[in-house]
Amino acid sequence: MMKLSEIKTIAVLGAGTMGHGIAELAVLAGYQVNLRDIKDEFVQKGYGAIKWSLGKLAEKSVISEQKAQEALERVHPLVDLGEAVGGADFVIEAAPEMMRIKQEIFGEVDKLAPPRAILASNTSSLSISKIAQATGRPAQVVGMHFFNPPVKMALVEVIRGQETGEEVMNLTVELAKKLGKTPIRVEKDVFGFIVNRVLVEPFMFESAWIVSRGEATVEEIDSRMKYYEGFPMGPFELQDLTGIDIGYHLMKEAGVEIPPIIAERVEKNELGRKTGVGFYNYRDGGAQYRREAGEKFDPLPIYALMVNEAAQLLEQKVTTEDQIDLGVQLGAGFPEGVLKRADAIGLDVILTRLEELHKKYGDERYRPAKLLGEMVKAGRTGKVTGRGFYTYGQRADGPREYKAIKVEIEAEKHLAWVTLNRPHRLNTINSEMREELPQAFAELARNEQVRAIVLRGAGDKAFSAGADVSEFAGGKAYMFAMLGEFFATPQQCPKPVIAAIDGYALGGGLELALACDFRLASRRSQLGQPEIKLGLIPGGGGTQRLTRLIGAARAKELVMLGERIPAEQAHAWGLINRLLDNERFDEEVRAFAEQLAAGPPVAIRLVKRVIDWGQESPLEAALLLEREAFGLLFSTEDMIEGTTAFMMKKKPEFKGK
Repeated sequence: MMKLSEIKTIAVLGAGTMGHGIAELAVLAGYQVNLRDIKDEFVQKGYGAIKWSLGKLAEKSVISEQKAQEALERVHPLVDLGEAVGGADFVIEAAPEMMRIKQEIFGEVDKLAPPRAILASNTSSLSISKIAQATGRPAQVVGMHFFNPPVKMALVEVIRGQETGEEVMNLTVELAKKLGKTPIRVEKDVFGFIVNRVLVEPFMFESAWIVSRGEATVEEIDSRMKYYEGFPMGPFELQDLTGIDIGYHLMKEAGVEIPPIIAERVEKNELGRKTGVGFYNYRDGGAQYRREAGEKFDPLPIYALMVNEAAQLLEQKVTTEDQIDLGVQLGAGFPEGVLKRADAIGLDVILTRLEELHKKYGDERYRPAKLLGEMVKAGRTGKVTGRGFYTYGQRADGPREYKAIKVEIEAEKHLAWVTLNRPHRLNTINSEMREELPQAFAELARNEQVRAIVLRGAGDKAFSAGADVSEFAGGKAYMFAMLGEFFATPQQCPKPVIAAIDGYALGGGLELALACDFRLASRRSQLGQPEIKLGLIPGGGGTQRLTRLIGAARAKELVMLGERIPAEQAHAWGLINRLLDNERFDEEVRAFAEQLAAGPPVAIRLVKRVIDWGQESPLEAALLLEREAFGLLFSTEDMIEGTTAFMMKKKPEFKGK
């Protein structure tokens, strides 16, 4: 079986929006890419889009002009299918969503591609198993569903067909990571996979049924879901954005009854933004709806349908709770996971509403999943009882559950991993995170099993992109700046803290990293203090910690220009301690953390304080601090253990005493 390091050439079949986006990701990751379509004009258009996008990335200093040019040189526009796939190690099909077309392509590719090549489909909902039937290598056929636009969207669903091999699944997951994406595994080939299963019929179509039945208006539902429930946009505005016909044909092929309001739009060719008119008129103002319109609309039926579909995915062992929630956050922009929201609403409330809807309309869509009934019967109704899809409150086996962060403890390694857990918002710092992070660090400071803490960001895209600017309204930006204690949390912790930066560390995110004892960054990372572009300055210690770390001249350059700098430059300036390879980032962060945690805890805590306090003191006072700490350590058991182990040429076992 092929290893990730053996993949050199990727063939992308289809040069449209998805195809050229996937191709761009691949060349940015260093692969040779054969971009193929059925006509040269289609290929050249896709190639032109890649060239334009790479130019924009260089213009914004996301990558250098040299890297942009090198990436473009790795794109090979082709029309001949044999030439495109003949030397490919991995093939990604991005053709129109029609089973007939995809099976024809896979049948031809199977004959032309090398025997060891893996064949992937970017389908958003069609059966991977049926696509694989067109080949003689079904074990090497896999789903690799990117989200639109591929360059910006973080999620990739990796779908197992009935015969897809485990090694193929694992390799595809690793490839998705290499392309800078966050993969979630879909272990069974079900219609809609994860995100579309939860999004299209429950979120979009249920909303359309509610309007079709005259129970609410388009404006009321969109207003409620956006302004009160925290979604990036309402279900009707979302359909206008993606194209009303997309969901229509998707559900039509699945045999799902189409809500009249959607069928009417398709019949009139009012498909959303691309036709100028959909549920809103984009020739005259577009999607504008009043905040107050949604105040009284009850969104529970929409939530109930989404939760029911998610519960069925769990019943069928398609995936896990955390993968569902991560998927809808990254792939659909949900404010939080649908199962997290279900636990907050109460599973008993959701079950009751489903039973009422099923009795009223007799529609099988409303029949409650067996799992929901079992959970409610067992008293697992959500946050109120401490257990639903997740466990809440203090647990016997670990730390409490948080909403905006995640805490994991490896007692045997004496490590704690604190994850800024808002990947759908690039881990931006919101009020919940500002409240929870100091609480978590206070708990970890008291936990004798923990000797070192790693602070990282979820989603393989960002450590943290700074403040959540949606909270800046009404003076909240001022309050954000006043929270100096929040940004000092890692520095005030008595235990060493490592900032593991993989992706963006911007604004408040960089300020949080500056307060850590160590900053380890992947080569793809970008760092910066862009507040000046908002007419602000860093308010969480950025001007002062940055100056002490890299000097006034460079600090002024970073703050006054507000530009991002690549990790290589940050390392050269001394802003980060170590520059790590993208592929080995997690492994090398762990190795560093384990080495730190294996040291004498008392001595490490003291050296942190002596250095931090000493740099703010006159030299004589700082030397006095050092001498006092040195003398204090002579009374510790760790000192005796260390010197004894040294004399006996063995590894010391420090106890922190």
